[in-house]
Amino acid sequence: MTGPDLRGMLIRQLGRIAPEIDLTAIDTAADLRDECDIDSMDFLKLVTALGRELSLPMPEADYDQMRSFDGLLEYLARHAK
Repeated sequence: MTGPDLRGMLIRQLGRIAPEIDLTAIDTAADLRDECDIDSMDFLKLVTALGRELSLPMPEADYDQMRSFDGLLEYLARHAK
């Protein structure tokens, strides 16, 4: 899967969880929960939805690597087939 495909998937899933977010206005390097005003349950829903869509295990031990939009995108790029 290409970078743009993963980015589109991340944007789509994030928009599903928090539709009021203007993704063009967020700092993609900042903490995703703060930038998108999502709580830990919404973050878990996001990670679970992405893992399910990609058939990718996303263990809780790796969540620290997924803190930001950029970090989550990089994680997906490294682990998705």
